[in-house]
Amino acid sequence: MRRVREVIVVEGRYDKNALRQVVDAAVVETGGFGVFSDRERLALLRRLAAERGLILLTDSDGAGFVIRNFLKGAIPKSQLKQAYIPDVYGKERRKAAPGKEGKLGVEGMPPAVLLEALERAGATFDGAEDQTERDPVTKADFYALGLTGGPDSGAKRAALLQKLGLPERMTANGLLEAVNILYTREEFMEMAHD
Repeated sequence: MRRVREVIVVEGRYDKNALRQVVDAAVVETGGFGVFSDRERLALLRRLAAERGLILLTDSDGAGFVIRNFLKGAIPKSQLKQAYIPDVYGKERRKAAPGKEGKLGVEGMPPAVLLEALERAGATFDGAEDQTERDPVTKADFYALGLTGGPDSGAKRAALLQKLGLPERMTANGLLEAVNILYTREEFMEMAHD
């Protein structure tokens, strides 16, 4: 599986699942149109764009382009790459009926099509020499640090979110995902103990 350096932005969790079967990459969801009113999600996307760069991979329907255009206006062009899937008519297996425009979304695309879309967008594929597996920060680490499962875990997470410059309403799972994108395990552990 090829590793992509940039963070890939998709609309929803099914898109995220499909992409994770194709490439080894950090994949973040917009939550569909929710990104329009979620200032904290947008702040996180801007931070990820500045640190790693983003690749937008939305559906090829009207809704996908509305989300794409919103993000194009909110994130500096130099930090953004555009990946497009072709118009393929049909319906995803999990759905009872096709979408409004009858097109398959990211989740319905064959793996080869998704990989080709990323290649055409100019995704940075790390070479074999860069394939060392990073040890991720885990939920068990969060528990050991008192960030989950304790009476004052919420306050500790809030303090850490502020220290890391991350959105204050981020869930524990969202924080875990962001930490693993932005930091090595060693960097995070050092910051969490300060």
